[in-house]
Amino acid sequence: METGEPEGVELGTGASTDAPGPRVGRVPRAGATDQPALIDVAAERARRAAAATGRATARAGRVAGHATAVTSKATAKGVVAGAKLVGRGAKVGTGKFQGFARSQGADASGLSRVTEMQVLASAGDAAFTVSLASTILALPLGQARGQVALFLITTMAPFVVLAPLVGPLLDRWRHGRRWAIGSTLALRAFLSWVLAGVVADGSPWLLPLALLCLMATRAYAVALSAGIPLVRPDAITLVVANSRQSVATLIGMVLGAAVAAPIGRLGAPWSLRVAFVIYVVATVLAIRLPAAVDSTRETPSPYAASPPPDSSADPPSADATPADPPPADPSADPLIEPTPSRRERARELRRSLPAPVRAALTTASGAKVLSGFVTLFLSFLLWDQPLPGVSSVLALGLVGVAAGAGNGLGSFIGNRIGDRSPTVIASTALLVAIAAGLLVTLAYSLPTVVLLGLVSGAFGQLAKLCLDALIQDDTADSLRAQAFSWSETRLQAAWVGGGALGIAMPLVARLGFGVVTAVLVGVLVAGVVIRRRARPVG
Repeated sequence: METGEPEGVELGTGASTDAPGPRVGRVPRAGATDQPALIDVAAERARRAAAATGRATARAGRVAGHATAVTSKATAKGVVAGAKLVGRGAKVGTGKFQGFARSQGADASGLSRVTEMQVLASAGDAAFTVSLASTILALPLGQARGQVALFLITTMAPFVVLAPLVGPLLDRWRHGRRWAIGSTLALRAFLSWVLAGVVADGSPWLLPLALLCLMATRAYAVALSAGIPLVRPDAITLVVANSRQSVATLIGMVLGAAVAAPIGRLGAPWSLRVAFVIYVVATVLAIRLPAAVDSTRETPSPYAASPPPDSSADPPSADATPADPPPADPSADPLIEPTPSRRERARELRRSLPAPVRAALTTASGAKVLSGFVTLFLSFLLWDQPLPGVSSVLALGLVGVAAGAGNGLGSFIGNRIGDRSPTVIASTALLVAIAAGLLVTLAYSLPTVVLLGLVSGAFGQLAKLCLDALIQDDTADSLRAQAFSWSETRLQAAWVGGGALGIAMPLVARLGFGVVTAVLVGVLVAGVVIRRRARPVG
C-alpha cells in the first residue's frame, strides 16, 4: 500500500504525537564535528578551576606566611627574652658568688682566685663523670657480690701511688705549687681528649686512662689542700676556708653536669670534649694563681724540723775531746749513707702527726666506713627485700639524694660554724651519726633510712673539713702534701672497708645497721683514747 510519502522516508520515528507536525527523520547524535567544542568548554572550566585554586593557594600562602612571620617574631622575642633572663640570672649569680668568694679579705689574700679556679675544676670533673657514668665509673649495683668487690678493689688503684709517690713529689716541688696544680689540670685535659677517641673506638685502654685521670684528680686535691693555709685571710679559720672550696665544688659539679648532660646525649666523646675545654681554662687560672700559693724555697728536713740549739748551753771548749763516732755498719757501703725505705718514711710520718690530727683522721675514717656500708649494704638489702609500698629504685634514689643534700649541708654548716674547734665539730657530727644509726637499727623504715643518708653525707663532709683544717694547721709545710696524700689513701681504704663489710654482712637490717653503729661507737672511743694519751701527765 502506498502512503503517498516520498520513498525512503520513515514516518513518526522518534517524534512525539503532541508535536505540531510530524518530525521527519532520526535526531542526529553528536558527531566528530561537535567534540572540539566540548573539549574547549571542559578546558575552559579546568582553567577557571585552576585559577580559583591558585588564588586560594596564594591567599592561604599569604596567611601562612603572615602566621609564620608572626610566630617567628614571637619565637625570636621569646628566645631573646629568655637569653636576657638567663644572662641577668647568670650575672646576678656570678656577682653573688664573687661576693661570697672575695669576702672577709679573701680577695686580698688570693683565696678568692683559688675558689674561682675550684669551680671550673669541679665542672670539668662533673663533665668527665657524666661521660663515663654509664661505663667504668658506674657502681655495679644489683650485680653479683664478686663483681662489686672487684669494683671496690679497682677504686683503690689510684691511691696505691698517691701516698708513696705523689705526696713526696709535691712536697719536694712545693715552691712551684701553682705549676703542680696546673699540671694536674693539664694532664686531665689531655686524658679527656684522648678518652674521647678511646670511648668511640671501644679500646681496652679505657680503664687505665680513666684511673690515671682519677689519680691526677686526687693529686690536684692534695696540692690544693696543702696550699690553702698560705692564702687564708686572717679573718676566717681554716675550716671556713675549706668550706668555701667545698661550696665551690658543689656549684661547679652542678654547672658542669648541666652543660655536659645535654651534650652527652650526642655521645660520651662530646661530653669528654667539653671536659677538655673546661680543664684547659682551669689550667690557665691555676698558673695565674697568686704567688703566695707557692711555698718559700728552703731545705726540708726528712721528717720534721730539728729543735733549735739551746743557747744557754756552754759552747764546746777548744780542749774538749770530740765524741767517738758511732760504729760503722760493716754491711753498709761507707761511701753511701743509708736512706730509709718508703715504709719507714710512712711509719715515721704517722708517728710525727699530732694527736688531734690522728684523732680527726680516725673520725673521718669512721664517716667513710658508714658511707661505704650504707651505699652497698642498703643497695643489696633493698634489691632483695624491698620496703613495703615503695620500689627498690625509688628508695635507693631517695637515699642517694639525701646523702648528696647532706654533703652540701655539711659544707654550708662548716662555713657557718667554722670558727669553733674542729675537734668539737667532728665529734658532734659523730654523735649525731651514732644516734641516726641506732634509730635505723630500732625502727628500720624508709624515713629513718633517708635520715641516715642525710646524716651520713653531712657527717662525712664535716669530718673531712675538720681533718683538712687540722692537717693544715698542725703539720709542717715540708710534710703537708705527704700528710694529705696519706690521709686520702687511708680514707679511701676506709670506704672500701665499709663497702666490703656491707657485702659480707647477711641481709638482715637490724643486724647490719647495728654492726655499723657499733663500729661508729668504737671510732668515738678510739678518738677519745688518742687525745687522752697525748695529754701531758700531771
